[in-house]
Amino acid sequence: MAVNTSAEAPLPVGEVSRLIGGWIDRLGAVWVEGQITQLSRRPGAGVVFLTLRDPSHDISVGVTCYRQVFDAVADVVSEGARVVVHCKPEWYAPRGQLSLRAAEIRPVGVGELLARLEQLRKSLAREGLFAPERKKPLPFLPRLVGLVCGRASAAERDVLENARHRWPAVRFEVRNVAVQGVHAVPQVVQAVKELDALDDVDVIIVARGGGSVEDLLPFSDEQLVRAVAACRTPVVSAIGHEPDSPLLDHVADLRASTPTDAAKKVVPDVGEEYERVRMLRDRARRCVRALVDREERGLSQALARPSLQDPHRMVDARAEEVTALLERGRRSLRHQLDRADSELTHTHARVVALSPAATLKRGYAVLQRADGQAVRAPGEVEAGEALRARVSEGEFTVRVDAQA
Repeated sequence: MAVNTSAEAPLPVGEVSRLIGGWIDRLGAVWVEGQITQLSRRPGAGVVFLTLRDPSHDISVGVTCYRQVFDAVADVVSEGARVVVHCKPEWYAPRGQLSLRAAEIRPVGVGELLARLEQLRKSLAREGLFAPERKKPLPFLPRLVGLVCGRASAAERDVLENARHRWPAVRFEVRNVAVQGVHAVPQVVQAVKELDALDDVDVIIVARGGGSVEDLLPFSDEQLVRAVAACRTPVVSAIGHEPDSPLLDHVADLRASTPTDAAKKVVPDVGEEYERVRMLRDRARRCVRALVDREERGLSQALARPSLQDPHRMVDARAEEVTALLERGRRSLRHQLDRADSELTHTHARVVALSPAATLKRGYAVLQRADGQAVRAPGEVEAGEALRARVSEGEFTVRVDAQA
């Protein structure tokens, strides 16, 4: 319930603490999961103090329990272990401090952890964070490589030594962080974000040596997975060894089986590149030489052809053919004209022989009436009718004397 207060009627600190304690008492017992970050077991003390932390957030709360409650799990629980605690929130009024009074502590088993990780993996996969199309290609030769790893760790040494052995001029921007424990997730996330913000960093390697499932849990944290998914710089995951597969492997743009493998995949080998360049140069020379040889052979074959050895031969041969065809055409035309002339002469002779003029030359005459009609029978004329007689040399007028 809200408390009515004012500057003139404030509540004493003790009253506020008492009210908070009353509100907390109403919460009742709850089950809480977290990671043990601090553990205090004083010899002879009947109470054990520990701090329970949320691995995904920078939030911790103190827990107290009787020694017999903790002794039940003392052999399997230590700092860094994940536990589930059945407890009741308590408010210590004199100091204004919240704590949890544990009545039972249960360690989280590996099987349960793996089951939860599988559920988280499926959930993130449904969001598309592991989709292949989201993967960014790595640069062929990175200018600056960002490296997130433990301080003075074998993973750091493996990456740096192998990368510089392959390409001596490679440069690194190293961020040393905690790679296990309660501070691993926030430090790794912060380091990845810092390197991603640098424009000169072309690729980021997150490396850690092998370890147990519990040791590698920070690299399956949802906060880290989402931070890597949001990076604009390609990220390479090099966590553990070949069998290890934290969720970071799925969201990273490239998974390396070991830190050494990450160095080999990120940085090209200068010797191999020199050899590749030499092979490509030799291949180019062979291709150019083969092309030149093929063109030379083609040119030699073309020059060996008669048309190129004696270009005028074809022209002369064609000229002779043209002359022969021209002469043949002339002969054919002359023959055609001669035959046509002979036919025309014969036709003319026949026409002349059959023409009326030739008949008139033989002494015949044609009688025509005044209207120009030829007289073919005596009955066509009358006595005294004037007729026109046409002969070979001209015409004259005659008159009919009497009807025959």
